[in-house]
Amino acid sequence: MATQNIKRINKSDLELTENVVAIQRVAKVTKGGRTFSFTAIVVVGDKNGIVGIGSGKASEIQAAVQKGIEDAKKNLIKVPIINGTIPHEQVGRYCGGHVFMKPAAHGTGVIAGGAMRAVFESAGIENILSKSKGSSNPHNVVKATIDALLKLRDPYTVAQQRGIKLENVFNG
Repeated sequence: MATQNIKRINKSDLELTENVVAIQRVAKVTKGGRTFSFTAIVVVGDKNGIVGIGSGKASEIQAAVQKGIEDAKKNLIKVPIINGTIPHEQVGRYCGGHVFMKPAAHGTGVIAGGAMRAVFESAGIENILSKSKGSSNPHNVVKATIDALLKLRDPYTVAQQRGIKLENVFNG
């Protein structure tokens, strides 16, 4: 993932909704046989531009989900949303997972696969076109989606970084 700590925020009395993306049973082989445990990937968000992902591992499903929720609350980021969609096209990568996101017109809805859909809905993105390429592993797809969301910039931020007026951002 991109190491841009600029957009990261702290949890502070936000009403976050949890969404479990995937639960897997994993095994550790020991001398006495297999020891089973569970891993969970969880997405939390306030449906207003703040989203976070986390993973947890425990011997019971509920404990793994709870650990994932606590981890996700530590990794919250702010996503720029303009009129219910993203400001521009973006590509995200994580290991073998590649995702492509494109803004969509009002009324289009969320066109995305399962792992990406959970991230978009938790962030509050209502209209988006997206495509997942490469690995379909939920870990890679979710982290690639977060990588792409971290790279997004709204026009106000671009104008401020370039030191120009907002009108000149579009008229070049």
